[in-house]
Amino acid sequence: MGFEEEYQAFLSAHSDARTGERLRRLQEGHNAAELLFLKQVWWPLFFHFRYLHPEYEVDDFKDGKRYLDFAYIRPGIRICLEIDGYGPHLKNISRWQFSDNLERQNQLIIDGWTVIRFSYDQVKEQPRRCQQIVQQVIGQWLGDELGQTALSIAEKEVLRLAIRKGEAIAPKEVEKYLKLSNKTVKKVLSQLVDKKMLFPASGIKRVRSYRLGDQVKRQIR
Repeated sequence: MGFEEEYQAFLSAHSDARTGERLRRLQEGHNAAELLFLKQVWWPLFFHFRYLHPEYEVDDFKDGKRYLDFAYIRPGIRICLEIDGYGPHLKNISRWQFSDNLERQNQLIIDGWTVIRFSYDQVKEQPRRCQQIVQQVIGQWLGDELGQTALSIAEKEVLRLAIRKGEAIAPKEVEKYLKLSNKTVKKVLSQLVDKKMLFPASGIKRVRSYRLGDQVKRQIR
């Protein structure tokens, strides 16, 4: 299915599973900014909404409830994704409210959440940069899953570098990152190509850059 069909199925599934205040918050809190994030940032990266929860309820540090724009949850991973609009209410916010917002974010981090915030303008005008940030933060967590594959330490680090960057990597970047010789880096890259975890992205006789293979991309997704 395309974006519209998947999006409607995504919202319907979460709506059907909720009642009361949780349902009301989904209906009223999920608006244009969240839709734009899904359409321009999330969907082009993953082409699905698995592990993603809109208007996700968490306990507030003041014994109440609060709602995250999106929560990405997998075993051992909890990522809060917030899309902040810029409007008159921000100019009129009190010093106490400003401090309270910071405290709420700090409490999420203390409780084990990774918090990522985007402005509406970033999502609208710089979706590719937002995609890279999402891919990098999720890649940092999921990079540990590479340990399930028989890879050397150097091979794992090269893949983590490629995941975090979100773009093709050049041998010179790997040399600088791992502080290894050109000869050793070429060997490591060649091994990863043989294992179909990297593929040449540019160059034929002399490869100038490498991209992630589908096997690794599936782990990120």
